[in-house]
This record gives sequence, C-alpha cells and structure tokens, in this order.
Amino acid sequence: MFWKRVRLTLEMIKFEHSVFALPFALTGALLAIRGSGLGGSVMWAKIVWIAVAMVGARSAAMAFNRLVDAEIDARNPRTKTRHIPAGLLSATFGWGFVAVASMVFIYAARELNSLCFRLAPVALGVVFFYSFTKRFTTFAHLVLGFSLGIAPTAAWIAVRGSLDPHILWLTAAVMFWTAGFDIIYSCQDYEFDSDQGLFSLPRRIGIAGALRVSQLLHILMIVCLLALVHDLDLGPLSLAGIVAVGLLLAYEHSLVKPDDLSRVNAAFFTMNGWVSVLFFVFWAADIFLMRRV
Repeated sequence: MFWKRVRLTLEMIKFEHSVFALPFALTGALLAIRGSGLGGSVMWAKIVWIAVAMVGARSAAMAFNRLVDAEIDARNPRTKTRHIPAGLLSATFGWGFVAVASMVFIYAARELNSLCFRLAPVALGVVFFYSFTKRFTTFAHLVLGFSLGIAPTAAWIAVRGSLDPHILWLTAAVMFWTAGFDIIYSCQDYEFDSDQGLFSLPRRIGIAGALRVSQLLHILMIVCLLALVHDLDLGPLSLAGIVAVGLLLAYEHSLVKPDDLSRVNAAFFTMNGWVSVLFFVFWAADIFLMRRV
C-alpha cells in the first residue's frame, strides 16, 4: 500500500518531467567545472549531488503545488481528476512526501558545500511561493520561470562555492523559456480562470495577446543564451544548440493558435522536453570537446 501511494505521488508530480529543468542545471554545473580544475571523482560527485538536489527540490515543489491547489483543481473540469481531488491520495501522505523530498534536497545541498546548505531554505521558499501567486498576480508565469531558473545558478554555486554574475544569463534564459511555455499551457484554463477570478496572462490580455507575449519571452531566452555564449567565450557547438532551441520553439508556437488549443499538450510536454535535452547535448559537447579554459 505504501509503495502504491509513492507511485501515485510520482505520477501526481509528473516525476518524469524533471527532464525540463535538470539539463539546464547540469549545464550550469558543467560551465562551472570548465576551467575550475575539478576532475575525476570529485567532479562526478558534484554532478550526482546536484542532480539529487534538483530532483528533490522539484518533487517537493510539485507536491506542494498539488496540495495548495487541491481545492481549485477540484473545481476545474481539466484538473478535477488529479490524484488529491479525486481521492487517490490523502493530503496527509502528500505533506509527508513534501517533507521527505525537502529533506533530500537540504541533505544534498549540505553535501555540496556550506553556501548551498545555507541557501537551501531560501530556494525552497522561492519554489513554494510560486504556488500562491496565481491568486494575486499576473506575473505568476515569471515566478514559475524564476523557480526553475535558479537551478543553473545554484549548480554553479555548488561547484565553485561562489556566484559568477555571468551565469545569471542562463537563469534569465530558463526563466523566460519556462514563463513562455507556461503561458501557452495556461491558455487552456482561460474560461476557468476568468470565472474563478484567478490571475493568468491569458485572462488579463486574452489568448491571442498571451501567445504573442509567449513568443516575445522565447525570443528573450535566445538573446540571453547568446549573451552567455559571448561572456563565457563558448564556441560553435553552443551556437548550434541555440539554433536548435530556436527552431524547436518556433515549431512549438506553430502548434498553438488562439482558436485552436488542441495541440497544447504536444507543444508543452514533447517540444519542451526536446528543447532542454538538445540544449544540454550541444552545450555539453561544446564544453567537453572544445577544451577552452
């Protein structure tokens, strides 16, 4: 029974979608390792603990979101079958999962370095805060983006023990990317958000306007990535990765029209999974193959 509830919880938080943000966190780690002198077992230990921390934080944040939004989800025809509103999982078990995932994250941060350990509660505060934002601000999409965007900067700190402002370009890129695709996803709930008085960009400016803002945010993502390539003196493979990301995002936007949201799931889940994975492949190849200091 216990393991069934664990399986249901992993389904609820869509554990497999850790692929969205994890590649960007790992890219942040590789950029920090580049020129740091780290190698061998120390390097791999850092990468493993960064992955554990990332998955722990995301799992805690997703479960927290499902718990906080359970009452709203129960009223929404699209989400009323989620595990907690449908009675498949109890809130008590959900809160226990949040506590365990949070402890995993904090323990991993402690294993990385003292600064990560001190900042861990702040990071949890940021990712938990997002769950409340749809109740009072149209900028909830950007808050979600920032929640994911801090991952590569956190990974840099995990490796170097300090912050280099250049890595903030990657945080900004992930923030704009995430906010952009979250706006697309939220178009599905335009009528519900309007009826319930919830804050989302589609409700504020309409679906067509929201999709245009999403496109602008994804253009800003590309600009931030180009700035990072310049500041860190990355090479042609990184630029090729940016081109690949740009093409995938263009295709993603072609799937969704203001009067046709039937392919939102393909745009949201499939395309963004490819964006993060291909980005990591190209940038990791640049870091390992180009051998610049």
